[in-house]
Formats: sequence, C-alpha cells, structure tokens
Amino acid sequence: MLNIPDQRLVLQAYEKILEMIMYQQIQPGDLLNERRLAEMLDMSQTPARDALLILKGEGLLLRQGQRGLQVRRIQVDDFLDALQVRLLLEPAVVLMAAGKVAGDILDALEDDLKAMLNNAGLTGTDVDREQTRRIDEHLHGVITSIAGNPKLSSIVLELRRLTQFFDLESLLERVTDTCNEHMEIIAALRMGDGERAARAITFHLDQVRASIIARLFRA
Repeated sequence: MLNIPDQRLVLQAYEKILEMIMYQQIQPGDLLNERRLAEMLDMSQTPARDALLILKGEGLLLRQGQRGLQVRRIQVDDFLDALQVRLLLEPAVVLMAAGKVAGDILDALEDDLKAMLNNAGLTGTDVDREQTRRIDEHLHGVITSIAGNPKLSSIVLELRRLTQFFDLESLLERVTDTCNEHMEIIAALRMGDGERAARAITFHLDQVRASIIARLFRA
C-alpha cells in the first residue's frame, strides 16, 4: 500500500496527465512515455506509472502491446453511447445519495457554483476551464461515492471520462445554465428528495447532450 506522500504524488500526476489529455496537450492516438512524462511532471517514474494505470482503468488509455499505453480516440458514437448509459444510471445513483450528503459538503459546492456564476461575467463565458471541470467532477464524484456502491461508482466514472472529451466545451458554452442545473441537484440532495434529484440530473444530462449535438452540427 502507498504511504500518504506517495498517494499525493500519484494524485498530482493523475490530475496533471488527465488535464493534458482533456485539453489535448496530449493528443488522441499519442503513445505515452513514462520517463518523458515523469520529466514533464518533475517527479520520478513510479507515480507517473501509477497515474497512467489509473487512467487506463478509467478507459482513457489503451494498452498497445510492447509499444505501451496510447490515448484513446473517442468517437461521437462512443460519446452518445456513454451518455445514454449515464442517463440510465445516474438518476438511480442520485436517488440513492439523496439525504446522505453532509450539509457542509453541499454548502462548499454551492459556494463554488455561486462564485463561478459571479466570475462568469455578462457573457457567461469568462470562466476558468480547469476550475469548471473540477467543480463538475467534485459534484458528480460526491454523488457516486455517497451512493455506497463502489462498482457503480467505477462504471459511472469511466462513462464520465468518455463523455468529458466532448462536454468540457459544453460546460464553458453554457456555464450559467450548468451552474443552475447543478444548484437544483444540490437543493434536491439537501432536502433528501430523491425523485426531484433524479429529475434534475436527467434534465442536466439531456441539456448536455443537446448542447453537444448542436455544436457538432455547427462544426
């Protein structure tokens, strides 16, 4: 088992590599070199290797035999399939989590969302991309972890990773709507109203899908 400092290094490596993949500083199809990544991250190869294994487990990397790990190419059909499964699973997950999330966690999430709305400006687009991703990930992560089913949490996380390639830009395009949708989910969780929370997360995912499809047609 890793000690606490080692766990922190692995988490730091994981977050940095994930960020590089999500924002295509590392391109789909690229082969990843542990030594080079470790140098870029200014750390030893061990945490970099462990971080890559986590990302492989989440479905973002594929093993290419002796050539190593490759960044997965996510196609539109992959996204639509993953989002369809998320629409089936996440309402059930939030239903299980309703009333179980600690108030201080919900308060912190709500404060973050309000701050993001205040920082968005009149256009609703003046936001930090990484902060947006982290808040979105924190909310959905809290919901799946509180639901109390580790296997289900793992499945939902892998599906979220597949859809994030497409929905990061959607988050930025519709930041005001996204924040309000997340606030509605939080309000339902706070009240312990599972049915309301399930409706709220279904509406949110439907809006994400509609936004991305509209953007794909504009491209």
